[in-house]
Amino acid sequence: MELKQLQYFMAICDELHFTRAAEKMGVSAPNISQQIRRLEEEIGVLLFDRVGKRIVLTEAGSILHEHGAAVFTHLQQASEAIADLRQMQGGSLSIGVLPGDADLMFNALLLNFHQTYPTISLSLLETMKVTEQVLDRSIDVGVTIGPVIDERLTSIPLFHEEFALAVSSNDPLTTESFIPLNRLHSLKMVMFPPDHQCRKLIDRFCMDNGFTLQPHMVTTTLSSLLQMVQSGVGYCVLPRLLLDNLHNKDIKVVQLRNPTPSQDICMIYRSDRYVGYAMRTFIKTLRTYIETAINHAKSS
Repeated sequence: MELKQLQYFMAICDELHFTRAAEKMGVSAPNISQQIRRLEEEIGVLLFDRVGKRIVLTEAGSILHEHGAAVFTHLQQASEAIADLRQMQGGSLSIGVLPGDADLMFNALLLNFHQTYPTISLSLLETMKVTEQVLDRSIDVGVTIGPVIDERLTSIPLFHEEFALAVSSNDPLTTESFIPLNRLHSLKMVMFPPDHQCRKLIDRFCMDNGFTLQPHMVTTTLSSLLQMVQSGVGYCVLPRLLLDNLHNKDIKVVQLRNPTPSQDICMIYRSDRYVGYAMRTFIKTLRTYIETAINHAKSS
């Protein structure tokens, strides 16, 4: 069995049409048909059946398709490993995060990462389909809400994220160590729009506890939310880790309890992909960044 024959076979499996597969591979339809016949003669079984005008895989064809996919996955991994070696300490990495998380978590990290590893090219994409885009390889790494359970993915837990109330330093609420979640119902709230991940989480916790928030103001940007809190316009629920690391003396943090809104955050990537220098470095840097932020929050 030649590698070219296997490539032709896999192309036909993708298209389920000899002519389209031939066009995809840049060869003539008679040529690709001849190569498949030779392959079938060599292994002694038919790989495709014709059902009317359609072609379908035989049982033997399905077996070869499964193993063929594994062969090309290993070849791709070998190519990536060699490319990684040739690039030495460079490379590129695309990262997918949920909308809003770029502001909440990644801006400072990306700046520090670029200053420390200027030879690594990073691209950050906000997307609602983090898991799907990691699976279809349109992004390399995803940071999303866990748990993510899929045998095709490797999932690395990052941290348990709790949310708290951001309050102006001049507000009487700063004297309280915590407030129950249902008290938000009586406060003048400033919040992200309903389709933002943070807003969805808070809305879900509130509805589970028998009430719905009606924000006084809504904005899409973190900076404007913080400005309104600082100016005393209203209160906002944001990740505790973010608030504790703001270093803003005009904004105080009040815990939310009974219950505390929270979620698990994890990093995901395809289990069958080669983890090169760029990805290894980013994973290590992200985990260190989060650990440092958590430790700083605990000590402050």
